[in-house]
Amino acid sequence: MASLLSVRDLKTSFFTREGEVQSVRGVSFTVEKGEMVGIVGESGSGKSVAAKSLIRLIQPPGKIVGGEVTLQGTDTLRLPEEELRKLRGNRVAMIFQDPMTSLNPVVKVGAQLTEVIRRHQKLGRKAARLRAIELLREVGIPSPEKRIDQYPHEFSGGMRQRVMIAMAISCRPELLIADEPTTALDVTIQAQILDLMKNLCDTTGTSVLLITHDLGVVAQVCTRVVVMYGGLVMEEGPVEAIFETPRHPYTQGLLRSIPKTGGGSREKLVPIEGTPPNLLDPPPGCPFMERCPHAMEKCLRLPPYYEAQPGHRSLCWLAEMPGSRDSGSAPQAADTKRKEGDS
Repeated sequence: MASLLSVRDLKTSFFTREGEVQSVRGVSFTVEKGEMVGIVGESGSGKSVAAKSLIRLIQPPGKIVGGEVTLQGTDTLRLPEEELRKLRGNRVAMIFQDPMTSLNPVVKVGAQLTEVIRRHQKLGRKAARLRAIELLREVGIPSPEKRIDQYPHEFSGGMRQRVMIAMAISCRPELLIADEPTTALDVTIQAQILDLMKNLCDTTGTSVLLITHDLGVVAQVCTRVVVMYGGLVMEEGPVEAIFETPRHPYTQGLLRSIPKTGGGSREKLVPIEGTPPNLLDPPPGCPFMERCPHAMEKCLRLPPYYEAQPGHRSLCWLAEMPGSRDSGSAPQAADTKRKEGDS
């Protein structure tokens, strides 16, 4: 059975005065129906750019330069603009990082919410308002009949995020892209929002693509993890495999940097030394090589993806051992760059 979302060799660059910044350099992954997939990695790894590329929200000087994004047979990268507008907010919805800047501060929350409903569901003004009140109640906003007529500044950060979720799920999308939905929220509100999204998957069959730098959040709610670094997928696999038997040194470094609680643990955090690669001139081999404690001469060439077990792949030469299988070539853009560097 075909995946709900299939991303193949996605490449997105920003063309600046200094040159081409290759933010996403050949990313591939899938999302199944009703599944919650986490994309993790430090700032600048390409998570948000990849997510926005899925529905062509990249603004100049950014440009999607290659790849294929298929949503149940529809190639979103080649859709006419009018068809794409019908898809956004309807079949695919996105929750952005900062709800305060995502909501119009001079327009009442209800007007912003009903605009989405009326556009895609063709409801009248009264029916759209009733639906908006129902959605606000569904996401846990108290007194929704009163709150619907208030402005964004009258809501707390957590409530504004709930409004964004209500807006995103108003048309029962097939895919919900959540970009750092719990950033700057307190732990209690964060847990409530994660529960809301998990419940959405379980009750409506909506798939969720959760972009975050917080591996702890991923461990709570996701079934699979995509680990990004330097514009590439370093490792991908089921949550259990990633947390219990990580195969890529970058994934291992991320896990060592998570504070451990409970059991009287007093282990020191182990930072990842060094800085991310300059994507104006990305390295021809593994982008993590300069920071990797296991780096070797072979890392000057980008490896293929090795599969430790079905569904668990790693872009690392260390995985080249008995029991690991070559599950495909490295991203084409990186391969091309490597060949230029070798010549």
